[in-house]
Amino acid sequence: MKTAILGAGVSGLSLARFLIEGGVPAEELHLFEASHEVGGLCRSKTVDGFTYDQAGGHILYSKDAEARDWMVGCTGGSDAFHETQRETRIRFDDCWVHYPFENGLCDLPPQVNYECVAGYVTAWEERLRTGSPAPDDFDGWVLWRFGEGIHKHFMRPYNEKIWKRALTELGSSWVAGRVPEAPIEDVLKASVGIRTEGYAHQSVFQYPLKGGFQAITDGIASTLTDRVRLNTRVTQLTRHGAGWRVDGEDFDLVISTLPMTELPRLIEGIPTEVSAAMSGLMFNSLSSILLAIDHDEQPDFSWIYLPHDEQGPANRVTYISNYSPHNAPSGRSGLQCEVNWRGDEPAPSDELTREVTAGLERAGIVKPGQVLFSDRTDVRHAYIVYTHGFQERRQCAIDWLEAEGILPLGRFGRFDYFNSDQCVIAARELAASLLERRRAGDQAD
Repeated sequence: MKTAILGAGVSGLSLARFLIEGGVPAEELHLFEASHEVGGLCRSKTVDGFTYDQAGGHILYSKDAEARDWMVGCTGGSDAFHETQRETRIRFDDCWVHYPFENGLCDLPPQVNYECVAGYVTAWEERLRTGSPAPDDFDGWVLWRFGEGIHKHFMRPYNEKIWKRALTELGSSWVAGRVPEAPIEDVLKASVGIRTEGYAHQSVFQYPLKGGFQAITDGIASTLTDRVRLNTRVTQLTRHGAGWRVDGEDFDLVISTLPMTELPRLIEGIPTEVSAAMSGLMFNSLSSILLAIDHDEQPDFSWIYLPHDEQGPANRVTYISNYSPHNAPSGRSGLQCEVNWRGDEPAPSDELTREVTAGLERAGIVKPGQVLFSDRTDVRHAYIVYTHGFQERRQCAIDWLEAEGILPLGRFGRFDYFNSDQCVIAARELAASLLERRRAGDQAD
């Protein structure tokens, strides 16, 4: 069965690799990649000895040990990775607050600590007393879950910085399973200085020693080099019999990891309502800015959050040189700063970098004169934005694609908020389904 896989990011590469490992002849698979290299959102960049990840800071961890071990194995084994104990903080004025915020209340100024714990307890008691359901909008959900203090001091300003819109514009269904609820006992302990640990599943993570996070996708792709068509942007998908034509070439099966928002201009004859559903899916773009620092006296942090406007436009800073000793030259360090944009509206490069650097100086993250140089990468599709009606639009698009024989896969292929390991898991599951379909077809013949 001649198969087209559109996109050679982690999802498309993993699918191809799983299919071949399952017995599909490699010559049946054809991966189309618009870029000059594979990797998609997992690509990395090295400039004058400093390495950073182009679509924000990535780490390797997973609740699925099989998927994690497979990714490690594709990359050369555990000796090719550096293991790190997660150390994350929130910069609040001149305080370093442990993350998650509700687990670090004792690090806050006393009045802010009081407002946050009082609000959390009030919200918890109100939910317990009334049994009120979670509100449909994200702003209401934050107040319902965390209370007024945490809403005011962290969750509202930080999330508005990320999503670039009022939180009332966002739905709340996406947070289920992504924002664990801290037990009330943990919050009370945190408020008086008894340390508690949140997000324990990320407490230890791995990162490639060399090549940035892209080393993982390069490893997955290492057996697929003759199957990937680089610099090949798909421009047209046309129904042809039981299959599809990709830019005039016939295929029995098409798997698309391309952003669904791009498909209306590619698919011939797409129904108006499906086109509208796809086009109505919202996303944010991202600027990743490397700051090369002229010393290595950085705190032992993994990444930090910057919730307030006076800290500059960056919402998160990754201490990328702490991820691997090879991510910066000896005696120097690298900071990777993330700035989100509503849709794809990046500012001029020099202006943005100056604003980011000035904000970090005000926040006490860097000192004047410490930045040797900077580098910037813009990524158009970076974050899924869960506006109201998102689930209905997404499901309409997926149902039509699957009915028509175009199988969507990946973070933007399906508009699923997947980390890299979840992309691998989804690719593994799809490969298993396709292999089963193939075996059933062989038996029928």
